[in-house]
Amino acid sequence: MPIKVVLAVLLAARCWPNGFDYFYNLEYERAIVEFEKEIVARPSDPAGYNHLAQAILYREMLRAGSLESELVTGSNPFLSRAKILPPAAEQRRFDGAIEQVFRLCEGKTDTESLYLLGIAHGLRANYNFLIRKLWRDALKEFTQARRLHAQVVAREPARVDAYLVEGVHDYIVGSLPFTWKLLGFLVGFRGDKDGGLRVVERVAREGDKNRVDAIILLTVAYRREREAAKAVPLLRNLMAQYPRNYLLGLVLVQMYGDLGRKDEALTVLSSMKTAPEAKVRYSRGNLLFWFREYDSALKELDLAVRGGEAAGLNTIANSWLRKGQCHDMLSQRDAARAAYRASMASAPDSDAAGEARKYFDRPYARAK
Repeated sequence: MPIKVVLAVLLAARCWPNGFDYFYNLEYERAIVEFEKEIVARPSDPAGYNHLAQAILYREMLRAGSLESELVTGSNPFLSRAKILPPAAEQRRFDGAIEQVFRLCEGKTDTESLYLLGIAHGLRANYNFLIRKLWRDALKEFTQARRLHAQVVAREPARVDAYLVEGVHDYIVGSLPFTWKLLGFLVGFRGDKDGGLRVVERVAREGDKNRVDAIILLTVAYRREREAAKAVPLLRNLMAQYPRNYLLGLVLVQMYGDLGRKDEALTVLSSMKTAPEAKVRYSRGNLLFWFREYDSALKELDLAVRGGEAAGLNTIANSWLRKGQCHDMLSQRDAARAAYRASMASAPDSDAAGEARKYFDRPYARAK
């Protein structure tokens, strides 16, 4: 499993319910307003600044398509072009919130301060990796978060929430390619993919403030580990709790597809009311593609690629790729090449574009 998947872990403590209801429903602007109110109400509490930084981070991830690519397609999150990178003012806003946590926790050795300081390092790891693309710096920050939370659990072994960073870090380092894993050795951790996953599962079962975060991580991990059946009940429960989070529905469609349960996947798509239409069209077209219904898939994908800027680069690039593959399976080579060309043009550095380049000169083929 690539590092990018689990570095997107959510780490802030839950004590501002309206803000986090908006947050988990992808309504980040409203969440930011709530967290700013929290800071005004409790300016000396580091937690509010962590909450604000987290909402800013995830708003940018949603805008850039990285949340969708991590949760839904499992592809490269770095699909953004320069024009959709966060404005300098927003980057300063994020940095300012994190610096406030460092300032308020500086010199303190109580477990709560160590815990909140670890959260701040984790959030900065996410931002460095997903926004600034400073991968080594991100791993160092995440390692620091682990060390701080290790101190917390050493003092309070029953504080299950604090084990999440350790579990995620072990899963990351244990899943990295060899060249990346060398960085893990350099900072003193070898990683343990299976052990890390068990820790995340424990937090999902027994955690308090980080329980939802652990469950979301598990749905991603189970897909990567080809255990879709474990993800389905988790996703259904999350969707009932956060009905406006359309990404959860799109992930559930993928899980049903992996399990061969096409009708249930289509039912989920028909019930989705808050998802952008182009994303639903792509998801339906993608599903039909895997079930070899190429003509029907093309009708959906044709509508998806017309979604424009609102569809997002992730959806557009993957829709063109799937169109090309459908055309190849129907022996429509000229149409396939045109679709691959469009995928490459829409997001040149994406995984979808990389696949499209491969099939531009050599037709896509599937096993019988």
